[in-house]
This record gives sequence, structure tokens and C-alpha cells, in this order.
Amino acid sequence: MTEFRPILPEHDAAMARIVRSALKAHHLDIPGTAFFDASLDQLSAYYDRPGRCYHVLMQDGVVIGGIGVAEFPGFPGCCELQKLYLDRSARGRGLGYEMIRHIEAQAKAMGYRRIYLETHTNLEAAMHEYERSGYRRIERPASVVHSTMDRFYLKEL
Repeated sequence: MTEFRPILPEHDAAMARIVRSALKAHHLDIPGTAFFDASLDQLSAYYDRPGRCYHVLMQDGVVIGGIGVAEFPGFPGCCELQKLYLDRSARGRGLGYEMIRHIEAQAKAMGYRRIYLETHTNLEAAMHEYERSGYRRIERPASVVHSTMDRFYLKEL
């Protein structure tokens, strides 16, 4: 059985490992990606402020993935979907879609009207999930932080 929980400090190491492992597997363990985000090893602290949230997906008491949102200044009333990652053992079961629906509900409850995300063409499965979840591709916003990302999406909530 899986369940979502707000991230706590004891989840930080597991999420950092999951994120880095996924990026490395797709040859994105390079500067300009989340692999080198200063906050990656302390996600619980990074998301512990107004306008942000991060939830881990647990299975039998073990972190198998996570997803978050944070404010995004590029569009009015907008947040950014951030760090949607699943452990390799949890992929292929539709959990990514479940995670997207979950975080969209959180974003809406926080008062956001739009949700933005950025990804990379190496992450084909992720792009497929986003498009099937109603995200439409847009041009690169001027406020993009991760310089290596090359696909950008927006969805009205």
C-alpha cells in the first residue's frame, strides 16, 4: 500500500538518492540540473516555508518517490512542479500520474491557479506523463533556473 506524507528530515537522504540515481541513469548528472541543486540533500528544509510543499510517496514505510511545488514568478498565480522522481523499483505502475494528481490538488489548495514544469528530452517517460496529464508545451520562460532543461510545460488548474 502506498501513501503520501509531507517530507521530513528523515526522508531527505532517500529522496536525494532517488533523484540523483534517476538523473544519472538518464545522463543528466551534469551542472544545470537538479543533480547539483544546493537544497537537494535538505529538501525538507527547502520546502518548509509558505508557498511550497513536498510530499514523499511511501510504500510499506519506505520512501519510493516524491514530488513538490514551489512558487514560480514566471506567470501570475503560478507554482512550479518540482522533483517528481520515483525509485526505479516503483516505475511502470502508474504512480507518476497519481503523484501528479496529488500535487496538483495540493497546489490548488494553496491558492495556485497554474502549474509550470521543466524537464529534459532525455526524460521521455516524464514528458509522456506530463502531456497525458494535460500539460501543454510552452516556450522557455525567461526565469528558468536549470539551464540544461529543454522542455517547458504549463497547465491551468
